[in-house]
Amino acid sequence: MNKALMVTKRDGRLEPIDLDKIHRVITWAAEGLDNVSVSQVELRSHIQFYEGIRTSDIHETIIKAAADLITKDAPDYQYLAARLAVFHLRKKAYGHFDPPRLYDHVKKLVRMGKYDPALLTDYSREEWDEMDGYLDHWRDMTFSYAAVKQLEGKYLVQNRVTGEIYESAQFLYLLVAACLFSQYPQETRLSYVRRFYDAVSTFKISLPTPIMAGVRTPTRQFSSCVLIECGDSLDSINATAASIVKYVSQRAGIGINAGAIRALGSPIRGGEAFHTGCIPFYKHFQTAVKSCSQGGVRGGAATVYYPFWHLEVESLLVLKNNRGVEDNRVRHMDYGVQLNKLMYQRLIKGGNITLFSPSDVPGLYTAFFADQEEFERLYVQYENDPNIRKRSVKAIELFSLLMQERASTGRIYIQNVDHCNTHSPFDPHVAPVRQSNLCLEIALPTKPLEHIHDEKGEIALCTLSAFNLGALDNLDELEDLSDLAVRALDALLDYQDYPITAARLGSMGRRSLGIGVINFAYYLAKHGVRYSDGSANDLTHRIFEAIQYYLLKASNNLAKELGPCGYFNETTYSKGILPIDTYKKDIDKLTSEPLHYDWETLRGEIQEFGLRNSTLTALMPSETSSQISNATNGIEPPRGHVSIKASKDGILRQVVPDYENLSDNYELLWDIPNNEGYLQLVGIMQKFVDQAISTNTNYDPKRFEDGKVPMKRLLADLLTAYKYGVKTLYYQNTRDGADDSQEDIDDGCAGGACKI
Repeated sequence: MNKALMVTKRDGRLEPIDLDKIHRVITWAAEGLDNVSVSQVELRSHIQFYEGIRTSDIHETIIKAAADLITKDAPDYQYLAARLAVFHLRKKAYGHFDPPRLYDHVKKLVRMGKYDPALLTDYSREEWDEMDGYLDHWRDMTFSYAAVKQLEGKYLVQNRVTGEIYESAQFLYLLVAACLFSQYPQETRLSYVRRFYDAVSTFKISLPTPIMAGVRTPTRQFSSCVLIECGDSLDSINATAASIVKYVSQRAGIGINAGAIRALGSPIRGGEAFHTGCIPFYKHFQTAVKSCSQGGVRGGAATVYYPFWHLEVESLLVLKNNRGVEDNRVRHMDYGVQLNKLMYQRLIKGGNITLFSPSDVPGLYTAFFADQEEFERLYVQYENDPNIRKRSVKAIELFSLLMQERASTGRIYIQNVDHCNTHSPFDPHVAPVRQSNLCLEIALPTKPLEHIHDEKGEIALCTLSAFNLGALDNLDELEDLSDLAVRALDALLDYQDYPITAARLGSMGRRSLGIGVINFAYYLAKHGVRYSDGSANDLTHRIFEAIQYYLLKASNNLAKELGPCGYFNETTYSKGILPIDTYKKDIDKLTSEPLHYDWETLRGEIQEFGLRNSTLTALMPSETSSQISNATNGIEPPRGHVSIKASKDGILRQVVPDYENLSDNYELLWDIPNNEGYLQLVGIMQKFVDQAISTNTNYDPKRFEDGKVPMKRLLADLLTAYKYGVKTLYYQNTRDGADDSQEDIDDGCAGGACKI
């Protein structure tokens, strides 16, 4: 390298490049790491230097050089690159490497309008000084490179127009804790702040995007998922669209239940006009979804739900595909198709499915969710009524169209509405579950709005988090982590604002939480068991029993302190019914693992004192937040030992946890022979999970004759999922033939909220 090469300092001055300084920084970043070479990083970096290069660009060049060296054989480059990135990030945020004192930092950012002013009024200077002692900024050095770039891109408080960054990660974690526990009694709150900060900053509890990006800022809306039900009126349709705009702009992903909208050609005002059908109104919703970004963090996204027996279903099933014209396609949303036992029975028996407009069959749409026996009675009655408008389609043809579109787009989802209501925390006769969310793990009651200020409607919000299974040494740790997670998320419900009355009333009444898991694949690898062969079934039963038990216990304890949620009497828990009472008994053929906890005492405590939260569990994709914790996604098997994820900062490589010791224990996605073992595990999880699970199905066409996945296989997996009580099916992934034995690009929720 030419010694005369001049560089531009941050203040604009020119000076000769100092290679020794660069060497010292890389050497510092490499300290304690295995199989990394400082000289290799330097060699890759030097090639890209040029006259007048800014020192900040040099730093970014070095970071990229280190990141390019990340492989499964040299995974520690992801930490070397991360340390360099943290160094660079802090220089940008603070002008130097060492972060400022906590109180000074908070005061400055409140003055700039970046932090919530309540931080300074809720806590005294003495409390801030004590909290400053909790901070361990060296924990920044435990991030992987992908984690730092995700933090920088999505979560750290910044000016998204200029790119200025104002904080580093430990301030994020500590201030989230301070905000959530600010209203706790003074004698206990700092203890909770410290414990919660330690849990999230050591990756034992994973936080979702809205909380990480929003808590501590003046914007107070942090629910990951919003469920909006649309009624069959123009007023309700417009109120739905207005609600979508409100919530997309505040970081939430949207589930829209539009199943009640009457079909094309239905009479309006006693026959004065013909109804235009569903598609124009779906387009209206799509415009609302795309009108805002999710708080500047990502683009708006939504999933629309409708019943399989809707008169327009054949047109609705093809809305995402590439054929057709704009007039009959609505491609920029995803769709959830609602099924129940009767639909599957018609398929199995080779029968027909009769399609109706919900407006023509009184009581049928309500019974579809609330009462399966009543639904079947009415359905058959209307089939035999010659005065009812209808159309009959062979079940095999309709199911084949559904699965064909699911296969070709990957984004036609399934909701088994009977499982969502028979194995549910809610009494379906009082509070039926009619839809799920963007990522199909939320299962909460909703009611349509007739106007934006309607107090009789109900918008369902769910606040998410996850336990990092890979960070657990034993299941007993879940007791304290459950207490922290439930207290923090429950406090968030009171801390946040509600732009729509129907959302505030529902949230305050139900206080729904959805706590899931990340790093399940690592957990299986650590225990030497696999997805595909049944060896993980008993272990899965044990871990999810512990999770649900300890979360219920935590919510019950909170109810003893603060009282149960207002709508507790609408839950099955109020009747002493627990998830272990209502699961599909086919699960008992998959595992003979006994129950290990004192459920009967807990049942009695719940009946006596109630629960603070109507729901407690939901298994979400955790696409982005798992990267922050250097964990595998949710419950999914990794596609390769090195995942390559696309982000706005380019390609991010991340190596599976503890690859050096466990490489042979990981069962990679495309090595799994079929979906059976995975669906068994999901069924076992669903036994305990009180909401739903983002469940994917995966197919490698190379495994089948002519390179095509047979329809028989797709339908068999659909029936298997139903048999095991699975409530929802999310993505259908098809291997595209690329060489992904080691690496694959996976974009997760495709911009959706459930990258928690």
